[in-house]
Amino acid sequence: MEKKQEERLETIYQNFVDNDDNIITVLQEIQNEFGYVEKEAVEWFSQKTYIPTSKFYGVITFYSQFHLSPRGKNIITVCCGTVCHVKGAPKVISKLKDELKLKGDDQTTRDMLFTLEKVNCVGACSIAPVVIVNDKVFGKQSAEKMVKNLKPYQENYQSLKN
Repeated sequence: MEKKQEERLETIYQNFVDNDDNIITVLQEIQNEFGYVEKEAVEWFSQKTYIPTSKFYGVITFYSQFHLSPRGKNIITVCCGTVCHVKGAPKVISKLKDELKLKGDDQTTRDMLFTLEKVNCVGACSIAPVVIVNDKVFGKQSAEKMVKNLKPYQENYQSLKN
């Protein structure tokens, strides 16, 4: 573990009381600091607090807010609730995976520009199928419409790279 990373963890630790009741708060702080919950951070906290790593991982795997791998700059959330499913969410997901060159269970593009995730319901059934990119809601999305809606995010990234 790098010295700078350890210093950041030490700062989080200083605000932590050694008991199981604070695991969620600690994990939230770690994720806020690093963008995801790193394995090394869990091991570091486990050693420091004598709380088994299994307790940390139990919380991480129970709550969908926690992520064990880096996420992309833009988060694409596809609603897979019943209405969205019936109105074409699986086709949208398939097209997005093709467009983003995601294979198998990969959720994040190699360039770290996008992370694709599926959720059970976003509560916007009247505009199904629904896709959310960061905080922007796209309703009544066909696969083709959604690919077009991603272009500005891709173009913005390309202009920043050049």
